[in-house]
Amino acid sequence: MSTLTTNYLTPTGREEAWRFTPLKRLGGLHDGTAVIADRKSLSLKGAAADGVSFERISRELAAPLTESDDAVVGRIRENAADVAVLTIKANTEVAAPIFLNRSSGATDSAELSRVQIRIENHAKATVIIENSGDTHLAEDLEISVAPGANLTLVSLQEWDGKTIHAGRHHAIVDRDATFKSIVVTVGGSLVRLLPTVDFIAPGASCELLGVYFATSGQFFEHRMFVDHKVPNAKSRVNYKGALAGDGAHTVWIGDVFIRAAAEGTDTYELNRNLLLSDGARADSVPNLEIETGEIVGAGHASTTGRFDDEQLFYLMSRGINAADARRLVVRGFFNEIVSEIGVEETQERLMDRIDGELAKAGS
Repeated sequence: MSTLTTNYLTPTGREEAWRFTPLKRLGGLHDGTAVIADRKSLSLKGAAADGVSFERISRELAAPLTESDDAVVGRIRENAADVAVLTIKANTEVAAPIFLNRSSGATDSAELSRVQIRIENHAKATVIIENSGDTHLAEDLEISVAPGANLTLVSLQEWDGKTIHAGRHHAIVDRDATFKSIVVTVGGSLVRLLPTVDFIAPGASCELLGVYFATSGQFFEHRMFVDHKVPNAKSRVNYKGALAGDGAHTVWIGDVFIRAAAEGTDTYELNRNLLLSDGARADSVPNLEIETGEIVGAGHASTTGRFDDEQLFYLMSRGINAADARRLVVRGFFNEIVSEIGVEETQERLMDRIDGELAKAGS
């Protein structure tokens, strides 16, 4: 099987793709100085449903699905010995979510993780990746969504405070296929994720949703890219973030590229940030590049601001103390996206984690 080339340069911080990232905090994941351990922390939780398989195969049998010039991805592909592959067979509809679990590893060395999720023709499934504990992780996750398939992928970063996590989540969406991504980041020291989508045939659609909550000293970066290069595809991006505490820093970059051949495109991207205290910083950069005027619609928006004092006053005037009022406002802010996960136990666990982070921040 042929291997796609990966051409990359070690970032210096002057590149557009890296200008916000504090490279000194990446633990060497970007420049090859990290100590690499042969850890395989990702596993299937429970028994595989009918039509579902999870296996590890050698790198020679699982060539990358796409090229990448990302330095972290390049180092993973050079050094990772095997690939974790989750396959949902054609015409299979999996009723219950498929859980993949990654628990704590170590912070004195790094894990290089290559993962492929392949959902075949006209299959339907929800996959939830649960990340927890403390580790240093470089992740190359590729998702192949075959014609007519429907995949919801939920990635939960419920890390402890020392984790460094740099990953690319790249989806290839085929004809009349539907892909939904939900990314939740509520822990870690530094988390840098690249959720990207490549439409390869007409009729495809994607929805990229996400929430993040950063407290003192945490750095979270989410950098989206949706490549509309075929006609009649639809994309929606909606990310929400909250920040509390001195030195909390989040970065959201939303890039949508509508190529000349992508007539009939329908796209919109939105990012909203809620600042809960002084000393927090939210960078938000929506970008939209259009090469054809023959589209259904295209737009973007970004807002960053503090609590709505009227909301707080309304709640406090009904006997709710200030701390509980703030908690309720934050829950309401995130609920629109968290509720899309569709698993009540998971949703409540995430909301409880957000409550705890908010309490620790003293907001």
